[in-house]
Amino acid sequence: MVDVRISVIGGGYVGLVSSASFAELGHNVSIIEIDKYKIETINSGRAPIYEKGLDDLLSKHAGRNLKATDSYDMVADSDLSFICVGTPPGPDGGADLSMVASASRSIGRNLRDKEGYHVVVVKSTVPPCTTEKLVVPTVLGEVGCRSDDIGFAMNPEFLREGMAVYDFMHPDRIVIGSSEEEVGDLVESAYSGIDSPVHRVGIKAAEMIKYASNAMLATKISFSNEIGNICKDLGIDVYEVMRGVGLDHRISPHFLNAGAGFGGSCLPKDVSALIRLAESLGEDPILLKSVIEVNERQPVRLVDLLEKRVGDLGGKEIAVLGLSFKNDTDDVRDSRAIEVILDLKEKGATVKAYDPLAIPNAKRVVSDIRYCRSAAEALEGSDACLILTEWPEFGALDEEFDLMKSRVILEGRRILSCKDAEGICW
Repeated sequence: MVDVRISVIGGGYVGLVSSASFAELGHNVSIIEIDKYKIETINSGRAPIYEKGLDDLLSKHAGRNLKATDSYDMVADSDLSFICVGTPPGPDGGADLSMVASASRSIGRNLRDKEGYHVVVVKSTVPPCTTEKLVVPTVLGEVGCRSDDIGFAMNPEFLREGMAVYDFMHPDRIVIGSSEEEVGDLVESAYSGIDSPVHRVGIKAAEMIKYASNAMLATKISFSNEIGNICKDLGIDVYEVMRGVGLDHRISPHFLNAGAGFGGSCLPKDVSALIRLAESLGEDPILLKSVIEVNERQPVRLVDLLEKRVGDLGGKEIAVLGLSFKNDTDDVRDSRAIEVILDLKEKGATVKAYDPLAIPNAKRVVSDIRYCRSAAEALEGSDACLILTEWPEFGALDEEFDLMKSRVILEGRRILSCKDAEGICW
């Protein structure tokens, strides 16, 4: 096993999972993070976010071959620096690259006096040409004239929240973009011990692979929802239809579950960023725009269905089960549940909400609703129930719905086996 010294800039979701996993592979890893709370929590062997298996890795490696710091001094002591900072959507929907630029400047300043070869690896999701037009000149501009000992690469991540540690250790593929073979070789050595196909491409191609992958997944979801909406009008079970479609090996069954749409930290912002990139090139990405349009309509359709069932929502008590954008995470970014709750409030409904993990994060976004300690508490006395996250515990609910004024149960995710439940598009 190759022992590589790694510095990771950014202790957020991608940076922290990658750091802990690289440590598990036997490397010495330093996480560079500005948030003091995150630094202290990581160094104590605990994760500041919820992700299955992450606490175990941190407790095993923190203080040994993994540490967090706010100092960029560790860059000069490493062989590889992974940029894992956020690229949130800007005002126009394009990727905000300010944190990538800031990290690049700091890396460059700390490589001025470094002896030996060093590779700067972009793992943040960035538009094609970002590494070559932003990261490379920014780093080299800070370093000065010495550039022969510095290489650059793009190594996108494909981590599912809730399964991120598993996905890192058992990836479908490892994509490495570089213009020089020795650069790609050094990046590939960091993954020594992982049995996975390695796809070596150019830097711009690696950047586009990430965007194209997320756009395809989002497209499959919106396609399934569009078909689901048609199926509901025709009285057809869309899940029967999509199971039949997914048996085609050219399509596969993954991401064909119709429902309330996609959310989270990746798909919405990455599709939007790809749209802005295409428009800047003079293209009109009609399909990608439709993917976003369908996704934005789905939560509205669920509230419309609710109004058909219970009438005017003014003064009605509505139980919302599930706040995170998917199960096995506490992440509420772009959660369809938040969109639904805001719509319910605007229509005068009283909202009672429950989620096994995401309530603290949801409170930061929507504070003026009633948060409950259990599904049963949320259901008691409610006029209707909306299920918006596929937590397994919700799938086992049945008699608890008898606590409601009436069993009006609407699903944005198909998980219930009890009677009376109706889906957004089934």
